[in-house]
Amino acid sequence: MSALAATTAALALLVGCTSTKVSGSDGSELSLVEKGKLKTCTHLPYEPFQVRKNNKIVGFDVDLVDLVAEDLKVKQEIVDTPFEGIQTGEDLNTRKCDIAAAGMTITPVREKNLDFSDSYFEATQALLAKKGAPYRSLADLKGKRLGVQQGTTGEVYGRKHAPGATKVQFEDLALLLTNLKTGQLDAVVHDNGVLLDYAKKNPELAVAAEFRTGEQYGFGVQTGNDALREEVNKVLKKAKADGRYDRIYRKWFSAAPKK
Repeated sequence: MSALAATTAALALLVGCTSTKVSGSDGSELSLVEKGKLKTCTHLPYEPFQVRKNNKIVGFDVDLVDLVAEDLKVKQEIVDTPFEGIQTGEDLNTRKCDIAAAGMTITPVREKNLDFSDSYFEATQALLAKKGAPYRSLADLKGKRLGVQQGTTGEVYGRKHAPGATKVQFEDLALLLTNLKTGQLDAVVHDNGVLLDYAKKNPELAVAAEFRTGEQYGFGVQTGNDALREEVNKVLKKAKADGRYDRIYRKWFSAAPKK
């Protein structure tokens, strides 16, 4: 084991010693990183899933994880952290948080690093450009500058389906969208939920195309943390059955979820 790996393992063990036990909805016992809290790793901003407004972090993901926290009789605490540490499972393995909620698509690669809850949102990839731009597919961007966010399924899709475009990578979604708005990019490819929301607030932009990719978002937990994963699944199932999920969905997307 390398010195770095040994240090990481020791840190995980040390932090794990401060874990607290709580009871799930069915009476089962599960561990949380910190007493009285459900710590959530996310990467801001990713509106409308999570965004800081009036000194408070709000969003679709936030409201759903709040339901889990309420069921466990604790409070959600959000940790803003780079997306790379979330999707690699590092933040969960080092006990920085209990759960990852970052508008994150379930993929085979990510499933090797963390365990996912049941799907809670269906996404597609979309193309955002200035309103009136002559782009209807990624093939139309030959010789143009296409913005992508590092580590996302949008980046993978753009690199695969827009070989003639110059791909410009950004770590942060806000920088990606700002560069499009200021004319540094010709278009961006990303998940439809965030792009549709951004276009609604910036009418000089428009979603020029959507690409049906069948992507599903899931909440992530540390590999092997079946107790918390099952608790999340129970809460999601109950919320979908009693109408709370639909109300939260309409709150953030101004429409009913697709059935």
